[in-house]
Amino acid sequence: MNYVFTPEKVFFQEDSLSYPLGQKLYSSFKSKGIPIKIMKSIRITSLSEKTPEERYRQAKRILAVTVKKSLRFATCKPSAHFQLPLSTSCPGRCEYCYLQTTLGTQPYLRVYVNLDQVLQKAQEHIESRAPRVTLFEASATSDPVALEPWTNSLYKVIQYFGKQRYGKLRFVTKFTGVDTLIKAKHNGNTHIRFSLNSDKVIKNHEKGTPPLHQRLEAAQKIARAEYPLGFILAPLLIYPGWEKDYRTLLEVIKKKITSYEKNNLTFELITHRFTKRAKNIILERFPGSQLQMEESKRQFKWGQFGYGKYLYLPEEREKIKSFFLENIEELFPEAHVEYFI
Repeated sequence: MNYVFTPEKVFFQEDSLSYPLGQKLYSSFKSKGIPIKIMKSIRITSLSEKTPEERYRQAKRILAVTVKKSLRFATCKPSAHFQLPLSTSCPGRCEYCYLQTTLGTQPYLRVYVNLDQVLQKAQEHIESRAPRVTLFEASATSDPVALEPWTNSLYKVIQYFGKQRYGKLRFVTKFTGVDTLIKAKHNGNTHIRFSLNSDKVIKNHEKGTPPLHQRLEAAQKIARAEYPLGFILAPLLIYPGWEKDYRTLLEVIKKKITSYEKNNLTFELITHRFTKRAKNIILERFPGSQLQMEESKRQFKWGQFGYGKYLYLPEEREKIKSFFLENIEELFPEAHVEYFI
């Protein structure tokens, strides 16, 4: 199955055509015969499909090409100091994704064409914090690799950070379009991570994304290009047989990422959590979902942004933590676990 994203319809903000990337995208989509609409400002207020599930799937096939007006970079804990806004949303339909609530009724994809202005703002942040190193996360609200075959934006950004002394880039992906990235002069300043899960979780909850073996093949390419490499294992789910499945996942990673490719290997571990609003949206968009979201079996905890989340019980989180730390230490003694939440 081909997982290269091709939109069914593209909306262009009129101002976006004043930028080289906007012109490039317009020519590319027009040559492919993809329907295009130019608007003074992007307003996708109505979708033709009837149910929330149908409207969600339709929105995930729409791309908006826009100018990023606000260049105020949001913070991005615990991953980095700042978000680096290159795009928003992604073609994947992962049930648990926090963008279900963050993007609300507007889950369509957006790409920003004023890349030079974004990088200029990043430069200001780097200079203001020097000689401290400033980390930027390019995937806080999107999966930028999904659009890379069209935009080549990541290639340009990686080249930019490759020349920085006090600035570094990070991003995570489930997608596999990394062929252009292996040619970039990154100088070790870009940390690429792949989001992985057990085969069962990917099959049941990560609709529209490449399977595990394809993600690991892309990770092999990145490792051989001598990028710092990492894996985000998220969300970690408890279900019958979870320990066996996750042990298998770690063994498959070890087999695919051979010893000469393990320099700078990192892991980030995130347990499943959900909000009441997220649960309601998920059940609307994915009727019949097998994602376990029973509040009575969870611990409610207020988050840093002023809303509550339902976490696994403390003893369950501790069991997950011990399992992964012990198995990663055994299979990847040279790796570093950046955090567990």
